[in-house]
Amino acid sequence: MTPARDRSPDPGGGAALPELLRGHRLAAALTQAELADRAGVGVRTVRDLERGRSSRPQRTTVELLAGALDLAGAARTAFLAAARGPTGEPANPSPGPVEPSASGPGEAGPAVTLPPPVELIGRDRDVDELVTMLTDELGPRLVSLVGLAGVGKSALALTVGHAVAESHPVGVAGVLIGEGSDAYDVFATSMAVLGAGRAPELAARLAGRPVLLVVDAAERAPGPVAEVLHRLIAAVPSLRVLVTGRHPVGLSGERVWPVTPLEVPPAEAEVAGPAALTGWPAVELFLARLAQVRREPPVPAELPAIAALVRRLGGLPLAIELMAARGRILDPAELLDRYGDRVLDLATPDRGAQSRGWEPGGAEPYGPTVAVTLRDAVAASYRLLAPEERLALRRLAAFGHRWSVDLAEEMLACDADADGTVAIDPIPVLDRLVELGLLSVSGPGPLRFRLLDAVREFAIEQAAGTGELARIRRRHAAVIAGLVTRTVPDLVGARLTDAVRRLDDLNGDISSALSYAATHDPLTALRLAAGLPRWWRFRGRDMAGRRWLRRLLADPRTADAEPALRAWAALGAARLAAEHGAADEELPGGRAALAAFRSAGDVSGQLAAGTVLGSLLIRTGRPVEAREQAEAVLRLATRHGRIRDVAVAQNNLAWHEVRLADLAAARRRLAAVDRIAAQCGEPRLRVLARANLAEVARLEGRYCDAVDQGHRVLAMLAELGDPGHRRRVLGRVGLALAQDGRADEAAEVLAELRTCAPMRLRLRPPGEQVVPRQRSVVPTAGMAPREAGWRWPHPEAGICALVEGNLALHQGDRELAAEWFSAAVEAGADDYDRRDTVEALVGLASSTGDPAVLDRLELVCREGAIRLLPHEEELLYALAANRDGRASR
Repeated sequence: MTPARDRSPDPGGGAALPELLRGHRLAAALTQAELADRAGVGVRTVRDLERGRSSRPQRTTVELLAGALDLAGAARTAFLAAARGPTGEPANPSPGPVEPSASGPGEAGPAVTLPPPVELIGRDRDVDELVTMLTDELGPRLVSLVGLAGVGKSALALTVGHAVAESHPVGVAGVLIGEGSDAYDVFATSMAVLGAGRAPELAARLAGRPVLLVVDAAERAPGPVAEVLHRLIAAVPSLRVLVTGRHPVGLSGERVWPVTPLEVPPAEAEVAGPAALTGWPAVELFLARLAQVRREPPVPAELPAIAALVRRLGGLPLAIELMAARGRILDPAELLDRYGDRVLDLATPDRGAQSRGWEPGGAEPYGPTVAVTLRDAVAASYRLLAPEERLALRRLAAFGHRWSVDLAEEMLACDADADGTVAIDPIPVLDRLVELGLLSVSGPGPLRFRLLDAVREFAIEQAAGTGELARIRRRHAAVIAGLVTRTVPDLVGARLTDAVRRLDDLNGDISSALSYAATHDPLTALRLAAGLPRWWRFRGRDMAGRRWLRRLLADPRTADAEPALRAWAALGAARLAAEHGAADEELPGGRAALAAFRSAGDVSGQLAAGTVLGSLLIRTGRPVEAREQAEAVLRLATRHGRIRDVAVAQNNLAWHEVRLADLAAARRRLAAVDRIAAQCGEPRLRVLARANLAEVARLEGRYCDAVDQGHRVLAMLAELGDPGHRRRVLGRVGLALAQDGRADEAAEVLAELRTCAPMRLRLRPPGEQVVPRQRSVVPTAGMAPREAGWRWPHPEAGICALVEGNLALHQGDRELAAEWFSAAVEAGADDYDRRDTVEALVGLASSTGDPAVLDRLELVCREGAIRLLPHEEELLYALAANRDGRASR
């Protein structure tokens, strides 16, 4: 037991009792037990005196020890004097017990017998709220700061203790609980620092004036601490107690205050630049501790590695300080590389380095249970859990990010209850984990629970040790698959945005579940992957998603899966293939899925398969069959009253009306789509309809309307996601701007298009021949394609070239326009929407006056069943007449 005292050497120059006793004992070659036996005192008495834990050694005890050590003369006099202290009081009197203060204006303030406060980072809110709580007359009398070892409970308690001193005129005192302390030890030391021998005496001396007692490390003697505090609070009405420990004291009226790790920057915070990372508390603490061991401050390029480090450490202050201490030798990137995957093994440099501030340097206050690694810190709290709570923690460790109560309930379900019919309330175990600081809770949404990374890794180690890790990971995959299956219906309709964000929040768990199940439980993996195509598409992961689906469909272990499940998986692969030029490969799979749904009488499946199949047919150059498919979907949806599917079919048919140059019919269909989508709460479908209406306005020559509508669509798409569609709409806006002669605005759109997808720039060496298929747009508006050897792997090459061609045409540079229109034709040679190729050929023909271009244009129109718009026919009339005239001669 250690009162909150300064055990520095005697200010008068003499040595303090602990140092004298230890020195004389070692000089006599005695162990603590042997000295205690000689003196006739308990071994704990000797140990506590040497560690400075006995605040008032009795004269008899000191004399017995002096005799057992055979001290005489000056040595004995100095020994007894050290025990009495310089004023005849017991040793180590400064700053002494709390005495009732009657200070008035200009007099000394309340006594504070605490170590000095330490620098706190990221705890301002905790300090403010705790100070308010402890100074409120109606506030709780017992407040417990609970949390994982190393989270900063003691530092917070010291800071709060000093902050509330002015509101406690009698003073603030503190004790550090020692290992193995009994109720007598706790009570005696508490009374000593409060300046009384008995609780009634203390109550009388305080006379109703408030005093605060800080009790640190209550987990070392939880029973005795609870017993003593119960007695003291009952006997002394004006006493308030602030306790730190790994678990609550457990008394009535106790206010439990979980001390959570520091906030860490999310991965997406790095997008805002290095400067934005320094404001996060965990990064700030790392930088402060790094400055203590390294002269040079981190350069901006090192901050992302530091952010990744503190994320990996879960914001735990102890872990951050231990990692920063290694910055003397390693830079942040090397720290991340060396320790990023083994944070549990981080060890303290020495045991004294973990001192809470109660002990002078070199002391060993923790005894045998000191946490010397993060693993030890977590293990100390893990041992406080009951067996069923430990099992729950091991299962919940399967979640890699945030999770909800519902997901926890599924993970904790009984193994024998395969159908989940037995309800298990997870709240008690979650409350217990929060109580011990093993689980953090933040944010207003359902996905607000998360295990600290160090806790999660420790629990996974334990699960592996018990042989249950494989079973836990299999359950996790099934739980995530179930969540995705329940979310799929929300990926259309008014709840689309929320559903996409819900899956975004579980991105890490979806990936880990899919990776594990693909190898160990392919049927679950197939069920999981079959529900993800829409989400993958919204997030631009078409190719990766399709690879997963094809791999799982080809796995022989899924051959016996339900036909409907395989059909949905095949349809998902086909849907994703349509977005990146692999429609030919998936067309048979799309037809097979439609046949399977027809055979099963699944109307929803037929409608979805018919829509995807129509898209595949367009992309494989079968526009007539694609229109027939869209009309079949419209009939089926109308027959079964599927309003949303009616709108989808009408939207697809509008494209065919544009292909046939019937813009009025296209506008009527799209207006119907907009109306139906609004009625059935389908925001994304409404956005698609409005995007197509903007394109119709452009084709009609209403460029200002097209730009205005396009900008509104872009704003809506920014909320919904789907980056691929946003790029397409942005390209149409740029084209309308170019055709309207608004060169500066069109150049801005081009700049954005060229940075919104990966691309490579390779300047063509002098003398190298230009390969037409690789020519495309260049980085500066007005520069010809041949002036730089650009290779564009993303699908906006054609639209960018088309924009550049129209800009050049408006500027009267027909030669430059011809080069750009030629580049647009080449870029769109394999594009599914040949309408852009038609526009590029019309521009090329009007720029060059070359009749041969008309022959190619007629071929493209014939293959794509495309009719020219009236203004295009008018533009080409003279050229066609000239060609036909030459042919007749």
